[in-house]
Amino acid sequence: MSKFIKTVEVPDVDALAKIFGNLDENANEIAKAFEVKLMNRNGSIQICGDEGDVLLAEQAIDKLIELAVKGDVIDVLKVIHVCDLAVKGKLGELDSLLTDAVAVTTRGKVIKSKTVGQKKYVDAIKKNTIAFGEGPAGTGKTYLAVAMAASAYKNKEVDRIILTRPAVEAGEKLGFLPGDLQEKVNPYLRPLYDALQEMFGFENYQKLMERGAIEIAPLAYMRGRTLNNAFVILDEAQNTTGEQMKMFLTRLGEGSKMVITGDLSQVDLPPERKSGLRHAMTVLKDVEGIAIKRLTQKDVVRHSLVQKIVEAYQQAEKKQ
Repeated sequence: MSKFIKTVEVPDVDALAKIFGNLDENANEIAKAFEVKLMNRNGSIQICGDEGDVLLAEQAIDKLIELAVKGDVIDVLKVIHVCDLAVKGKLGELDSLLTDAVAVTTRGKVIKSKTVGQKKYVDAIKKNTIAFGEGPAGTGKTYLAVAMAASAYKNKEVDRIILTRPAVEAGEKLGFLPGDLQEKVNPYLRPLYDALQEMFGFENYQKLMERGAIEIAPLAYMRGRTLNNAFVILDEAQNTTGEQMKMFLTRLGEGSKMVITGDLSQVDLPPERKSGLRHAMTVLKDVEGIAIKRLTQKDVVRHSLVQKIVEAYQQAEKKQ
């Protein structure tokens, strides 16, 4: 049976280089996804394979060219995501990612959703008073929430940003660490510090901390408070108990927004304690004003190997 051949024109050399990637890693990913062969033919991309596979690959490549021309980074993760959407007939969902900026850092870096799942998560935060983001490591749950918080503060939608985490970490006992509770949990709050410093710049971040416009504290410090006009983020929420989660959610005050992030595959509570995140997502799933978004390995935006690691662990857990 003869193979079907299709040629895709590429507008310039830079776009062609982006599509093929370093050492042809992007082209190899496309070839693997659709079981086709890709060749560079005088600045055009020639696709060879079964007709249905070639036509799908052509759609994916056309979309990647569009993204490349508009300045988007074309890495292996982006290629995998685009190919997956092409297979599902959902490439149109990518269009909103091109124009929808979440925030801009002090260095001028525009932060955008990188996957459709991330875009739905960001939209849920925008449209609801409380939003849950659950999913594996590397899906941008916390980073995007902090970016949204920074944007809300800069736009004067809130007066302060509050970030908190439960003082529970994998296999470690906080009591053995030196210092008071704040000093004990500071290392675990480091990802939140880093994200905020990127959004505001180090000096401005320090000033906002001193003024109380930014507060980063362990969950225990939230008890008894009413949080008004604030963008509040609870990170690592899988390690809350049901009582802690209820306590946190009922801190919500006027003019405030809450985002709760966590990964239910990484619960560090004792076996006899149920995760407050899992319980809350079940109890609150039909409450108006509350959105629950689940991110998957398809939304991992770290190294492409992280996506494969997450998928391998999920398969192993299913077998157990």
